[in-house]
Amino acid sequence: MASSCRTCHCLIALLLLSSAAHGQLSPSFYATSCPLLELTVRATMIAALLAKRRMGASLLRLHFHDCFVQGCDGSILLDDVGSFIGEKTAFPNVNSVRGYEVIDRIKANVELLCPSVVSCADIVALAARDGTFLLGGPSWAVPLGRRDSTTASLAEANADLPGPTLNLDQLIRAFDKKQLTPRDLTALSGAHTIGFSQCQFFRGHIYNDTNIDPAFAALRRQTCAAAAPAGDSNLAPFDAQTQLVFDNAYYRNLVAQRGLLHSDQELFNGASQDALVRQYGSNPALFAADFVAAMIKMGNIAPLTGSSGQIRRNCRVVNS
Repeated sequence: MASSCRTCHCLIALLLLSSAAHGQLSPSFYATSCPLLELTVRATMIAALLAKRRMGASLLRLHFHDCFVQGCDGSILLDDVGSFIGEKTAFPNVNSVRGYEVIDRIKANVELLCPSVVSCADIVALAARDGTFLLGGPSWAVPLGRRDSTTASLAEANADLPGPTLNLDQLIRAFDKKQLTPRDLTALSGAHTIGFSQCQFFRGHIYNDTNIDPAFAALRRQTCAAAAPAGDSNLAPFDAQTQLVFDNAYYRNLVAQRGLLHSDQELFNGASQDALVRQYGSNPALFAADFVAAMIKMGNIAPLTGSSGQIRRNCRVVNS
């Protein structure tokens, strides 16, 4: 009996060590070390969205672009300093990813309450959740406990962030590389129910593709010239009807061949994701549930935990 108990205790100890080694995140990670964290993030996000409502979409995208490069480690926030080259100048990020100053503001407010306790990576994850919720989308308990990277990868940002010209097979492969399923891909793409894209990213779709509603193409061509670089940075909403409301209209637009990007319309183009797109378009609760599940899964891509990485005092630079 004593021997079996010792064996049992050893197994429990091994399981605990194993879970620690795998860096499990927890929504209650800062419950005692920074109990006002989520309230502080929410208050700062409310102020940011009152100033610029589309910032909710921008910070959701920032989280995605962080997690797809080296995992959810805050590496996208690092500035180029001296010989250090970060990810901000990668093609998918440069003059495109926004909201760094909002993360700075949240970090400064959190540091006043809990110095050197909360990672920038966790702040990005919370800001993405709050931006979604404040624009009318679902909320969820964000697993926390990530630490910040001391490195960044320009090459990985250029290679791994899925681009607007990818076809469905390429999109599925890009997400599979991050252990995300085709269903996760289709659910996470619903983030394009809010926000805007630059003409340079959808020009090819509205001028060259045939799987697009002619009236929609004509509308978008009004502010996006056929020849680059004219109008490259002109913006158009992903969802023309409710561009700053997080809903399921994105999927109904795809069914109507009104996807803004080539990669958007690939989700509804006679292939494997068509049925799911129709389901999300007619069932907002199903979309919300799958989106939350996929966001939590994405937020758990290769986090740094335990003694890995650091808690940056300034999100833009590695601690000296």
